[in-house]
Amino acid sequence: MIGTSVKSQTKKSTEKSSQTKKKIRFEVSAQPYSEVYIAGTFNNWDPRDIKLEEENGDGVYSTYISLPKGKHEYKFIINDVWMIDPDCPDWVPNNHGSLNSIINIE
Repeated sequence: MIGTSVKSQTKKSTEKSSQTKKKIRFEVSAQPYSEVYIAGTFNNWDPRDIKLEEENGDGVYSTYISLPKGKHEYKFIINDVWMIDPDCPDWVPNNHGSLNSIINIE
């Protein structure tokens, strides 16, 4: 595994619920042709619900998720290994003895 880094940026959603949700871009680096997903409080921690796509075969995976205001915990799943976001400054302990990353949508 190459390692992970995530960049998130906020953009107002163009959907009807744009007043309460923001479109967040999640990005992570991994070996090319990996299976990469994201799970969190926003999808009941479903490890196969939201897949990140690799656009250029360069090991950079990304997706956009519309999230409501508030704090959301999440992790990446890269080739079935759950990983925190090392670039996220906010982490909290979870019930599994590890950490979850937190994103706060205002």
